[in-house]
Amino acid sequence: MIMSLSDSTAKQYDTYLKPWYQFCISFSINYLEGSVPQVLSFLTKLVEQGASYGSINCAKSALSLLLGSKISTDDRLKRFMKGVFRLNPPQPKYDVTWDPQIVLNFLSCWYPNENLILENLTKKLVTLLAIATGHRVQTLSLIKTQNIQQSNQKILIKIPDLIKTSRPGSNQPLLTLPFFLEKPQICPAKTLVTYINMTKTKRNNCENLFISFKKPYNKVTSQTISRWIKDTLSDSGIDTSIFTAHSTRHASTSAAKRCGVNIDVIRKTAGWSESSKTFAKFYNRDFIESCDFASSIFL
Repeated sequence: MIMSLSDSTAKQYDTYLKPWYQFCISFSINYLEGSVPQVLSFLTKLVEQGASYGSINCAKSALSLLLGSKISTDDRLKRFMKGVFRLNPPQPKYDVTWDPQIVLNFLSCWYPNENLILENLTKKLVTLLAIATGHRVQTLSLIKTQNIQQSNQKILIKIPDLIKTSRPGSNQPLLTLPFFLEKPQICPAKTLVTYINMTKTKRNNCENLFISFKKPYNKVTSQTISRWIKDTLSDSGIDTSIFTAHSTRHASTSAAKRCGVNIDVIRKTAGWSESSKTFAKFYNRDFIESCDFASSIFL
């Protein structure tokens, strides 16, 4: 049962399972057999401490792992969650997003790629990949050199490792990077080829694509890649006090939708299922410079 959870989900659940255990100890409750009223009392305590609807929902999911399906199906729990929702409705992280063209224009100045220092080339590549694929930083951190296939027209990158959206019966990501010959300054595929060539002698048999740009050139974590992307966004003029590295997923998918890309193509590219409503609910956002964007079309 524990192995059914990703590492990030297990850490999230642990945040609420420890307080639940302490709650049960203080009231002489068997933490594996808590009743619905006892669960309601615990969740109410979290609400009084300022927990959001999302946090309460996560706590409920964590407890259902221990106590079974009665936590998810009980009418009292459903009514309670509706009350929490009305008291403190969850808000989307972003009401608007930024125009990817701003970042692409900035990165086009970092050219030719062969003349860049490794730090700038690395940051350019991770940002271009994030925008071009619409995938999470976790996916980028799992790219391995042996899973990269190059042809004359495009580069294909297989991701066999499990990611957040991996489920039984679902396909693993296949990232496609066409060669944009008309815009070599911001071509992700061309930048990737240069990066592989520049790091070939520094890898020390490291299979992961992204390595640190300082000795001893070890593989990097997803947190490091996030920091690189955030640095690039900041240098491009994006307000990183509002937008994180993950906002590249919002920006690229929203821009694709505005350019008329079919919603099924967006879902498939970014790793959502065919029936997923995640894009429409959380990711499809207007640009901050909406007036400037409109002007660029009509003028």
